[in-house]
Amino acid sequence: MSRLRSLLLSSAPLLFVLLWSTGFIGTKGAARNADPFAYLTVRFALAAVLMVLLTLVLRASWPSRAQAGRAGVTGLLLHAGYLGGVTTAIWLGLPAGITSVLVGLQPILTGLLSWPVLGERVSARQWGGLALGFVGVLLVVSGRAPGGAVMGVPALLAAGFALLCTTAGTLYQRRAGADMPLLGGTAAQYVASAAALGLVTLARGGGVIHWNAEFVVSLAWLVLVLSVGAILLLMRLLRDLPAARVGSLFYLVPPLAVLESFLLFGERLTPLSLGGLAVCVAGVALAARA
Repeated sequence: MSRLRSLLLSSAPLLFVLLWSTGFIGTKGAARNADPFAYLTVRFALAAVLMVLLTLVLRASWPSRAQAGRAGVTGLLLHAGYLGGVTTAIWLGLPAGITSVLVGLQPILTGLLSWPVLGERVSARQWGGLALGFVGVLLVVSGRAPGGAVMGVPALLAAGFALLCTTAGTLYQRRAGADMPLLGGTAAQYVASAAALGLVTLARGGGVIHWNAEFVVSLAWLVLVLSVGAILLLMRLLRDLPAARVGSLFYLVPPLAVLESFLLFGERLTPLSLGGLAVCVAGVALAARA
């Protein structure tokens, strides 16, 4: 049993990356059929219900009032802010690959801020890995981005907002959420996120959702696999590992998203993209090395 547990813990970073990478594909299916804020309100509300049920069934601890407040801040940053920005950018027409590379700046920002905010030293080797990973992301997206893609300012601003939120959320969770009960605290995150985006949806006069097969399948995947499975893994990783090391894992997300698009939708991988995949893997291995 201890060997199995050790294996599961050691594979958690790569499992997280694999699950997280599918979010861009699922988001594309959802954004084509719904207002981004209405869709995210439904997603977070369903995720909150599931996390509450898991907490009750497993008789896990509930957060104190102070812990719930801190969890709510994390939720607003990592869920409402980050996913709201990403979904809005894709909904406004920004290609998913371009969105992923903009958000892919997160490890650099996390590394820059880890020492002044958390007191976590980033070694020269880790900086080299972070820089190498970002170069790999640029190569991957450059090899697949359609020529002449129009990137509107609102879409770019939405992606930039997502970048700031995921960086701030990662640092805040690492600093203030270490004592948060995993299941109950994550439920509090989703309650806060659903409430915030529900108010935004109402303020915008409501949002249209087309409940077709593509949207339902995308929503089910994003709720069960991303909002429950991947987020629980992320909370555990942020509890156990330095923020810069966790941040470096996000460099593998755009390359994997490209590979998944090729396997699912037949999108062609260029030699430049394949080279970028190898560079990303090398960069993450260098940055995450103990």
